[in-house]
Amino acid sequence: MSTSDEQAVPSLVHPAPPGTERLAVAADVFALLSDPTRLHLLWTLAEGEADVGQLTRACGASRTAVSQHLAKLRLAGLVQSRRQSRHAIYRLGDGHLRRLVLEALNHADHVVTGEPFHD
Repeated sequence: MSTSDEQAVPSLVHPAPPGTERLAVAADVFALLSDPTRLHLLWTLAEGEADVGQLTRACGASRTAVSQHLAKLRLAGLVQSRRQSRHAIYRLGDGHLRRLVLEALNHADHVVTGEPFHD
């Protein structure tokens, strides 16, 4: 593989130890994921775009609570929104977040079911 080919492949692991800023940003993401309703909203959005009504039905929280959680997630840059007619349509900010949410829930599956962990 030539040097230019190596640069075209994104790294999944950063070779340098994380600095203070990167650790703080990652900790902030985990803090936002620590709320079960927000995690449920993000899991729902991992499946695709949705509006507040769809998200309310999916997670079972009140419309007000869902809107407040979405505002926090949007402010943090974890979700993005766009207008479609009178509705705000939400989506995840990036694929890293999608994979993080799905992996956290996959880990939880092992804890809850007792299925052995794996790589």
